[in-house]
Amino acid sequence: MQFEILLGEPDVVKYWSILDQLYDSGKLSGKDKTHFNKIVKSFRLLASNPRSKSLSTHEIQALTKRYGFKVFQSYLENKAPAAGRIFWAYGPSKGQITILAIEPHPEMKSKSYARIKLSKFPSTKRKNS
Repeated sequence: MQFEILLGEPDVVKYWSILDQLYDSGKLSGKDKTHFNKIVKSFRLLASNPRSKSLSTHEIQALTKRYGFKVFQSYLENKAPAAGRIFWAYGPSKGQITILAIEPHPEMKSKSYARIKLSKFPSTKRKNS
């Protein structure tokens, strides 16, 4: 099954818009370009198989409990300082995945996910990738 990838509002939409504009204008370079490419690759993997081994997807119980719906974390990268993570959930409709946050990996402490703030599900069902 191919999933439609949606972006959470307003934070993920804003974050992606800035990155995408910089990429399109050729002003994205170095680490930022690498980061952008990792996000694009992760979105493609999520769309085709959210349980892909390279994403290392798993539910984050602390966020699921706080927000009241299952929240998953997938890798943007691994074995790197502050390795990036994508936080996402299924929905709002069947066959859709909404990206709720793109963050560096939280520190491994008991309250590590307390700082993660998730965007909201999109108010309209439009395709963003």
